Amino acid sequence: MTGGTRERMIEAAVHALQRDGVEGMSFTDVLSESGAARGAIYHHFPGGKGQLVAEAATDNGNEVRALLAQLPAESPAAVVRGFLALIRPVVQESAGGSGCAVAAAAMASSAHDHDNVHNAAGVAIESWIGELAGRFAAAGLVQAEAHELASSLVTILEGAHVLARVTALIECRYGR
Repeated sequence: MTGGTRERMIEAAVHALQRDGVEGMSFTDVLSESGAARGAIYHHFPGGKGQLVAEAATDNGNEVRALLAQLPAESPAAVVRGFLALIRPVVQESAGGSGCAVAAAAMASSAHDHDNVHNAAGVAIESWIGELAGRFAAAGLVQAEAHELASSLVTILEGAHVLARVTALIECRYGR
């Protein structure tokens, strides 16, 4: 982990969200992984856990959007192939119990400043769809088709996360 204390805490929060979701994420885990002192929590995140989760979702969302911006746009098929190559290892990690930090924020309960958390997740997902739609438009699709296909692919990605995570949890709990 590199960067300042705040950046390390956000990165640790992303990992905790991927691993444990919002309800399972604790400041203790974030502090331990980031190497930050306890006093850093409210110094950097005066809004508490809700602020940290929202900022982690925003940061993770920006990272994913930047990766989507690099997809080849020679043709719509090239965009799809690039997208599938990009998400394949992510979905494989989900099968091992890892999840999506943005999806975790989207599904957060009302106990954690849900308006800001849900807004951050919504903005991130919309940015993915917009970036992907832009790649499809650059590859020759009309905007409406580009947006529909991008929405479908992001839905497939998030659905794959959920399905892989649930399957991993069932196998862990019930040995199936």
